[in-house]
Amino acid sequence: MSNDKKPSNWQQAIEGEWHGLPSLFEADGTHVGYNKVSRASEFENGRTTYWMNTRFDATGPLNDRFEIGSPFRFGVIDSDMDRIYTGPDFFGSGRPYGLLVDSNYFSPGWNVNLRTMNHVVPELGIQVYSSQLFEADTLVGVFNGLYVVTHDHQTNSTTQKRVDAFLEKEKSDGKRPFNLPVKHAGRFSGRFEVYNDQQELVGHNDVVIHHNPLNLLHSEQTIEVSGVVNASWKAMRTRNGNHHQYHGPDMYGNGMSYGRYLYSVRHVYGEAFKLWSRETQVDEDYTLVCAWQFMQSQKEKYTTFGVLRWEQGDLKLGANHVD
Repeated sequence: MSNDKKPSNWQQAIEGEWHGLPSLFEADGTHVGYNKVSRASEFENGRTTYWMNTRFDATGPLNDRFEIGSPFRFGVIDSDMDRIYTGPDFFGSGRPYGLLVDSNYFSPGWNVNLRTMNHVVPELGIQVYSSQLFEADTLVGVFNGLYVVTHDHQTNSTTQKRVDAFLEKEKSDGKRPFNLPVKHAGRFSGRFEVYNDQQELVGHNDVVIHHNPLNLLHSEQTIEVSGVVNASWKAMRTRNGNHHQYHGPDMYGNGMSYGRYLYSVRHVYGEAFKLWSRETQVDEDYTLVCAWQFMQSQKEKYTTFGVLRWEQGDLKLGANHVD
């Protein structure tokens, strides 16, 4: 808990009960089911307690593995620097950056180490959640999905209907694959908050991604960043199923998508600099909620996040005709 017995900024930002239906994926990206979740992190009498109720509806061994432990209830040492999870259900910590927390912790019941990222996006009225699930360094599965918050779910039938409709939409959208516009050129643009390695807000980046399809599986993109970071990188992107690659000349790397979520690592040519990213398509207009972490000399330099909106341009791959 904080020394002044007051909740942290993150704790205040997540006040209320959050509702979601995260999808469950095997390590290769196969969608195997859902996990209905309601959860809250509550501050009372100087103590923070996190509770979570889950109900899995999945197939295969991951269902048996994760259908254990609910309802969860565990202690949190709350602060603006670290949120430390003290068990019995989860042990580890989370690192807040404004409205985003990047957490790494262990679940004894599930026998997985989790990298969990929660990003509250007020302009969209959602929280963008994901957990990558590891045994040591081996990925064994992924949870991801969107959440909405309520403050009167137990007593308000209108709120209950709104949540039910949201969960039903999540069930249909959860396994929808990540895909960029395949026939139209255009651009993604938006503004990201930028935090340094001390979790201090140091400014903003304006981000523009120019997108040009070459065929249905290849596109050329140029990322332009200005503000705290000033750079321009070009790369050809390829996609084969849920496998993605970046082929230079400025960035090289790869990624894998799990439903609407794409996780990537891109290395900048000729520099000790790389970009780790989680990019989430939250609607059918290709709106991306992004978390980008810049690593310098294998160490965290900046954590940035924001929303990129798609502006459609020319049709590049129209109908072919042979006379």
